[in-house]
Amino acid sequence: MSGGGSATYVALSGGIGGAKLALGLARLLGERLTVIVNTGDDFEHLGLAVSPDVDTTLYTLAGVANPDTGWGRRDETWSFMEAIAELGGPTWFKLGDRDLATHVERTRRLKAGETPTAVTALLSARLGVTARVLPMCDEPVRTVVESEAGTLAFQDYFVREQCRPAVRSLCYEGADEARITPQVENALSAETLAGVILCPSNPWLSIDPILALPGMRAALRARGAPVVAVTPIIGGNAVKGPTAKIMTELGLAVDVASIARHYGDLIDLMVVDAADRETSGALPVRTSVAMTLMRTEADKIVLAQHCRAMCEQLATASHQARERQPAEVAR
Repeated sequence: MSGGGSATYVALSGGIGGAKLALGLARLLGERLTVIVNTGDDFEHLGLAVSPDVDTTLYTLAGVANPDTGWGRRDETWSFMEAIAELGGPTWFKLGDRDLATHVERTRRLKAGETPTAVTALLSARLGVTARVLPMCDEPVRTVVESEAGTLAFQDYFVREQCRPAVRSLCYEGADEARITPQVENALSAETLAGVILCPSNPWLSIDPILALPGMRAALRARGAPVVAVTPIIGGNAVKGPTAKIMTELGLAVDVASIARHYGDLIDLMVVDAADRETSGALPVRTSVAMTLMRTEADKIVLAQHCRAMCEQLATASHQARERQPAEVAR
C-alpha cells in the first residue's frame, strides 16, 4: 500500500458533474491527482478545435468557470457571437470571448504539430492548475448518437438538438484505433497509485468513451488499486443532464443498480447517495453511502474525502487478505 503522503490518485471525468468532484479531489491532493478527461465530445466549430470537457475541467480547477452554467468562463462577454450572428454564421454553439482565446490557442498549437496532451498541459500551467489534467488520448475519438432522428454527432445531439431525440444506441468512432498515451499509462502504472475514482459523470456519454480505448480497462486494474465509482443517480433522478432520459430510452431502470451493473466488475465499490441508502444493500457490488449532491465547494471536498477513505479501506482489506492467505493455505 502507498503511504498517505505520497499516494497518488486517478479520476476519470467528463464535464460539469465530474469536474465538481475533480475539484474536491484537487483541493485534497493537488499535484498527486491526475484527471483523465473524456474527449469524445470534441469537435471542430468555426474552424476551431473545441474540447468541451477538457476545458470545463481546466476552468473548474483553475477557479475561473462560469458559476451559473458550470461551463465556459466567469465574467464572460459575447461580442464575438453577436458579430457572428450579424454575419449570418452559426450561433447554436456559444463561444464566449474569453473562452474563444482557449480554442484559438489550442487550434494554433495543434496545427503546429503539438499533441492534445501537450496543449492541455500548457493551458493547465497557464491557468495555474496543480492537478494533472490529461485528455484520454491524442487521437480523435467521437461519440456518435444513434437516435430516432437518425445518426447525430454528439454536439448536434447535445447542444443543437438539446438532447430531444430518443437515443437508440451510442458508439465511439475512432476508439479502436486510438491508444492510451504514455502520460495516462504512467499515471495508471505508478507504484504510488492508491485509487481510481470514476466521477459522477454520465456513464454512457462521458466515461464509456474513455473505457472504450483499447487496454484502458486492463490499465485501470493493472496495479490492483481500488476502483471506486460515484453514482450520477440520486433517488431515481439525475442531478443534471440527460443521464436519466438516456437510461430510460436504452431500456434501463433509472436507479443506482443499473449504474452498478453497467460498470460491472471494473469497480470495487460504488458510492451512493443517502437517498438510496435503503436499496444500496441489494446492489451487485459493495457500496458506501455519502452525500453525493455537491452544491458548495465544501460538499465537493467532503465527497472527495469519502472517496479517498473508501480507497484506503479497500486497499487495507486487500492487503490483509493477502497476508492471511499463506497461513490459510498452510493449514
